[in-house]
Amino acid sequence: MKNALLFPGQASQYVGMGRDLHDDVARARELFDIANDIMGTDLKRICFEGPAEELKQTRYTQPAIFVHSVIAAELIDEDISAAAGHSLGEYSALVAAGALTFEDGMRLVRKRGELMQESGTRSPGTMAAVIGAEPALVEEVCAEAADTGIVQPANFNSPGQIVISGSIDGVDRAMALLKEKGVRIVKKLPVSGAFHSPLMQYAQDELGAVLEQTPISDARFPVYSNVTAGPERDAADIRENLLRQVTSPVLWQKSMENMIADGVEQFIESGPGNVLQGLLKRVNPDLPCRTAGTLDELRGSA
Repeated sequence: MKNALLFPGQASQYVGMGRDLHDDVARARELFDIANDIMGTDLKRICFEGPAEELKQTRYTQPAIFVHSVIAAELIDEDISAAAGHSLGEYSALVAAGALTFEDGMRLVRKRGELMQESGTRSPGTMAAVIGAEPALVEEVCAEAADTGIVQPANFNSPGQIVISGSIDGVDRAMALLKEKGVRIVKKLPVSGAFHSPLMQYAQDELGAVLEQTPISDARFPVYSNVTAGPERDAADIRENLLRQVTSPVLWQKSMENMIADGVEQFIESGPGNVLQGLLKRVNPDLPCRTAGTLDELRGSA
């Protein structure tokens, strides 16, 4: 059976995440200790004890999810043929595929989280979930609202679930237009910035310098890129896609469709939560996808 790993992005975090793995598995303790050293702060405490307000700060959320996801992936006892990660999760996928070391991935994720949080302060913005609209309508509305402010699709997550991102005025205008056109559910998201939009340009520029200095290897198996939705293994392409990803839409639905077309028969969501399992069910309800983020889930799947 052809198995693929899926790695979650921001919003999958929860207080207590990874604690059972840390307490039971020596390798998990080792990776959490390395993460603490690289962060220069007690990430373990933030993961295990919170408070939730601290954990949901982008500069902590991203490293927390990354560490948890990589640990879980190391404990999955199956042959893996492909991987994909949602936004931040792409870094976890690249570690699993051997394109990045854990340490280099951790440094990149720490910097990415800091830069995205800083971008949100420098260029305030917001995001909104759009439920039940076709991609063409959302793109048309974003173009129409552009005279009010920056706004573009940020995540094509699954059929009927798209997220838009941009300036507060731009997103508000697009939300109003979508409601006028009969879209019933348009909901502002509690985020600290306009991720995957041009308002993240500062983060992209600064991250580019860090990426240039980071060793990246060819991947052992294909990692489906957020930017292209296609299978990537070449180190140079991976580096370029990680840079472009900061301001580009996440083509998650297309990535899943391409993985299925390429023969993936079973998916495993590695890390906290089950968001990606839910999205996959909307893409194709017939394909199995199990979660592997807690000790009980991992023991049940071994």
